[in-house]
Amino acid sequence: MIAGRYLRARRKEAFISVIASLTMVGVAIGVATLIVVMSVMNGFRAELLDKILGLNGHFTAFPIESKFTDYKDTVDAIETVEGVTYAVYFVEGQVLASGRGSSAGVSVRGMDEENLKKLSLLYNSAELGGYDNWDEVNGVAIGYRLAQTLGVTIGDQVQIINPDGAMTPFGSTPQIRSYPVNVIFNVGMVEFDSYFMYMPLEPAQDYFKLYEDVLKPGMGPLDPMASDEEIDAAYERVGQASAVEIFIQNPDAITTMRERLQAKTELRPMVLTDWQQRNETFFSALQVERVVMFTILSMIILVAAFNIISSLVMLVKDKGKDIAVLRTMGATRGAIMRIFSITGTTIGVIGTLSGLVLGLIVAANAETLRAAISNTLGIALFPPEVFFLSALPSKTDPVEVAVVVSLALGLSFLATLYPAWRAAQYDPVEALRYE
Repeated sequence: MIAGRYLRARRKEAFISVIASLTMVGVAIGVATLIVVMSVMNGFRAELLDKILGLNGHFTAFPIESKFTDYKDTVDAIETVEGVTYAVYFVEGQVLASGRGSSAGVSVRGMDEENLKKLSLLYNSAELGGYDNWDEVNGVAIGYRLAQTLGVTIGDQVQIINPDGAMTPFGSTPQIRSYPVNVIFNVGMVEFDSYFMYMPLEPAQDYFKLYEDVLKPGMGPLDPMASDEEIDAAYERVGQASAVEIFIQNPDAITTMRERLQAKTELRPMVLTDWQQRNETFFSALQVERVVMFTILSMIILVAAFNIISSLVMLVKDKGKDIAVLRTMGATRGAIMRIFSITGTTIGVIGTLSGLVLGLIVAANAETLRAAISNTLGIALFPPEVFFLSALPSKTDPVEVAVVVSLALGLSFLATLYPAWRAAQYDPVEALRYE
């Protein structure tokens, strides 16, 4: 009751009440800022993981020692491994893509429709066109940012240039071919929307010369005088793949899954690289940034805790006569400490709860607020060219929220101990001597 009365200021104590109110606001802002920033960074990491691992597998298996013509059997064997969701084979190469007066270096991936459907993020992201009859059409799918760069749309021709073309007496000549744009996709990540191009598997194998002609089963040695028609009839073309992307159920179970996959692929020698190896520097930087941001922003709450100390010290000075009267009426030192501890802790609790509510609301509407501020000010906040994503993601972690709230409440309580102890040391005789 007494602590509550001390929080409700009378006219002559208005200044102390203003300081307490500002301290409460400082705690609320610190808690809300921490929750919002940590939620945005969690969302940023989760969204990047979803995008990166939505098109690139948790493992990539590269063939060694022999040409990768048995890619279908290899994928079938890998998909029987416990913990594997699915696997896809593909052909990949780097080319120069040219459109209407503009060019860009791109990565071309050749995949059949069956494997494209496994990549739901890509298959469901078609904004223009579609993947119907993908294996029959001799066209390409490109990201919408790449389409803007090249100045093309559905039906336009894209010219791709591969420096490793046909061999001539004068050396290698570039291989140049044109393909119509059948699909323009938008997966929401700048790297994929501006750099990747997809085409059907067989045209990609033909373009990158990933095939070999082998004798059909049962065919004996050919007559040296055989005609070209007889030779063509005796041979069949067998395509090759560049690698296999493997998607697993638990992205963090890298060590266990690596052992299982290596045991399964021992008949076909392959080198496995996982997503943590490929993105180690990037995600390590993200983790360091999260820790640093949490530490720096925690200083806001620490500053607010010092404000609690200053406001309570002033309150103790102002209430010196009241403390002396309470002591002469029989209040113990412990009772005086509890009064001022409750007063300061109440400031911290109200500020923490207000910041919690504010932080959760802002974190849940981060993208809406970003868009509103960008439209109002006419500037691009969190441009996708810098932050990789086209929208500001947010993912609130209950554990982190609990840590932030506990930190704020703990600092608020600790901030009350010294002023409360000083109040408990008041000598009632000295305090009332001149009253």
